[in-house]
Amino acid sequence: MRDIVLTLFKQRQHRTFNYQPRFSKENQTDSCSEEDSKTKDFIAKWRNHKVHRTKAKGVMPIRTLILVLVLLLICMYLLEKKYM
Repeated sequence: MRDIVLTLFKQRQHRTFNYQPRFSKENQTDSCSEEDSKTKDFIAKWRNHKVHRTKAKGVMPIRTLILVLVLLLICMYLLEKKYM
């Protein structure tokens, strides 16, 4: 039972891929190396921006919402049994 609860609330990790084309190193030219440096600069900026991004404040996490919903359902059930 505990394993099911842990898997239910487990956070998914973002997938990252470092794809390298098979024949890119054999056919490089000077223009490709300039383009490659631009691409690497763009990737570095993207990762830097991704790291410094902040979450929106005031939004409740999904775990909290599920917990509140379950507690509300339990309370409703108990009150119905008590007064019926």
